[in-house]
Amino acid sequence: MLNPALVIIEVALNAWVLLVNRRSIPAIWKRVLPIVIGLAPGVYLGTRIVSEVSPGWLKLATYFVLLPLILVQAAGYRRPVRSERAAGLVFGGGVGVLYSVTTISGPPLAVALSNQGFAKQEFRASLGLVRLAESSLTAVAYASAGFLTPTSIGLIPQILPGVALGVPIGAYLIRHVRPETFRRICMSFDAWIVAFGISTQLRDLKVVPGPSAFVVMAIVGAIDGWLLYRFFSRPAAMRGAFKLDSAH
Repeated sequence: MLNPALVIIEVALNAWVLLVNRRSIPAIWKRVLPIVIGLAPGVYLGTRIVSEVSPGWLKLATYFVLLPLILVQAAGYRRPVRSERAAGLVFGGGVGVLYSVTTISGPPLAVALSNQGFAKQEFRASLGLVRLAESSLTAVAYASAGFLTPTSIGLIPQILPGVALGVPIGAYLIRHVRPETFRRICMSFDAWIVAFGISTQLRDLKVVPGPSAFVVMAIVGAIDGWLLYRFFSRPAAMRGAFKLDSAH
């Protein structure tokens, strides 16, 4: 019920992101084209999964996929892939499945694009292009599967005010905060949200009884706290290394 509403909003939002960063499209479209091509079969498979798999177990599996990607990015680990085209096709398929199942693709995309050394504007343009493709393909797949119900469409007006408030705040922050610091804070937020989701699902599915399920959240919080301390204890010049390296 929620996914179709989010997907429709993201089509417009991603189109706006791509429009703002359109000058970088000629420099990046060939590099991200394999990812875009790989999206189509992934979106189709993900849409089938949404219609057949139990929501509780689906959410738990999704959180377990996302958490290591978030922590890897929070740790600042990068190792560029040389076979970018071949890897892009496989990666696009995986992202297509993940997005059509959850409407979440930010953490793996951010890891992949940062890993390949995209400059700041190129990073945004690449993100906008891939996410516009995945949200558009998913919207078509959802419509074909009959997911675009009046109830789902009715959620859009309730979500839009938050989006309208969050977008200008994010745009302001990214202009006044070092990109690497902004990214790191976002990853910390993601880690806590996903850890809470894992703990809640473990409890609700009775995999781990009662409050014991929130041990997972405590462990992730401790790891993230250590990564935050390590990040902010470094000199400012080193924290901005991603920005400087990407510029080259």
